[in-house]
Amino acid sequence: MKLIIRLAINVAALMIVAYLVPGFHLASLGSAIVAAVVIGIVNTLIRPIFQLIALPISILTFGVAAFFINVFLLWLSSKLVPGFEIAGFWTAALASIVLSVVSWFLNKLAAE
Repeated sequence: MKLIIRLAINVAALMIVAYLVPGFHLASLGSAIVAAVVIGIVNTLIRPIFQLIALPISILTFGVAAFFINVFLLWLSSKLVPGFEIAGFWTAALASIVLSVVSWFLNKLAAE
């Protein structure tokens, strides 16, 4: 049940980001669901590997490298999911920030 609630929160967060960030497009609810699943898988499996490899750079840049890893993985997810498009780097960077804030907020709401 927790997994379904988490998936619903991530789908809602993606839909909100698509509404707020120009250049961040989701074709349908189905695309949002697939994108949420792919982002979850990418963040679970690939992100730790990238962060471990970039750990020395992250330490030197006080975490800025970790932010760029998040942006890259969000962009990569958009390339894997049909109907999910990100216009460019700055759109992906803005979407990454907004997605983090919206996801955090929705998770806080769901926890109470």
